[in-house]
Amino acid sequence: MIEKVMTDVPDFTNWSCPLPLADYPTIVMGHGGGGKLGNELVEHLFLPAFRNPELENLGDAAVLDLDAGRIAISTDSFVVQPLFFPGGSIGELAVNGTVNDLAVSGAIPKFLTAGFILEEGFPLAQLAAIVESMARAAAIAGVKIVTGDTKVVERGHGDGCYINTAGVGLIRPGITLGPQYAVPGDVVLVSGTMGDHGMAIMSVREGLEFESQIRSDCAALNGLIGEVLDAVGSGVHAMRDPTRGGLASTLNEIAGSSGVGIEIDETAMPVRAEVQAACELLGLDPVYVANEGKVVIFVAAEAADRALEVMRGHLLGSDAARIGRVTAEHKRMLVARTAMGANRVIPTQIGEQLPRIC
Repeated sequence: MIEKVMTDVPDFTNWSCPLPLADYPTIVMGHGGGGKLGNELVEHLFLPAFRNPELENLGDAAVLDLDAGRIAISTDSFVVQPLFFPGGSIGELAVNGTVNDLAVSGAIPKFLTAGFILEEGFPLAQLAAIVESMARAAAIAGVKIVTGDTKVVERGHGDGCYINTAGVGLIRPGITLGPQYAVPGDVVLVSGTMGDHGMAIMSVREGLEFESQIRSDCAALNGLIGEVLDAVGSGVHAMRDPTRGGLASTLNEIAGSSGVGIEIDETAMPVRAEVQAACELLGLDPVYVANEGKVVIFVAAEAADRALEVMRGHLLGSDAARIGRVTAEHKRMLVARTAMGANRVIPTQIGEQLPRIC
């Protein structure tokens, strides 16, 4: 009987954890998810190798002081699958993602680059559709794509199409933003519903159907952000677009960079009913699900009402909400007040819930 039981034990000799918690000899998917593994890769590998004052800010864009003024520069790569999804495409993501990284750094986006890595056999009609969507997105955002590059890899080595974009923008006079500038008393605002993009991607992948289709929130936020900065100026201390790792990862990063605590009210966080239903079906938490057309703003208490008013008056901010505040307590931690009246700590995830969403 004992021999029979032992023969039924699965063979784990070739098994490996997809998200190793400590030492890891190879790259895993979690390294690209905006969680702890990715943060450790930056902190222990990239930052020591490339260390310089401009990099150490670790914002969405680097701010450079030049003789002609201050500029912001950012770069991002896009590997989303599927390439086309409800509400957008990899081309629109590539433009809007970099525009938003510049805008939340206090810059007026001006110019983009575009690099394409294409797989042999990729249909030209699909590439044309992607390029056309990029052109439309750039026109809407008011930026120019001024240079680029194309590489082709062998069939089976590129998954169709990857895109890298870099962007340059001019920092607004008198504006200094960064993840290290949040202070106790700041109010935390979000420009709209959380989790739309991540769940739009997953609903397509998993074949989920709801009464209303879940659409990505992919959009350029420079117009909305510009109106907020015009209205309250230096009252804004920090901004981020909560992409990979969602709202939770963004707030944890800012809490760590500023050395403050952040408290949010889960019942105040706007989430669409269909997104909430999809998250429950898949066992996901909306606070960790990616967005591609939302901004989180840390603003001084006296300017919060005006900033919220401006956001709600913009097409992309109609669902804007006040969701929390910055505190001197529980430093470097994110704490949420639940619907039951309890408090829970929301940590940064080890890896990611949803791979390949941007």
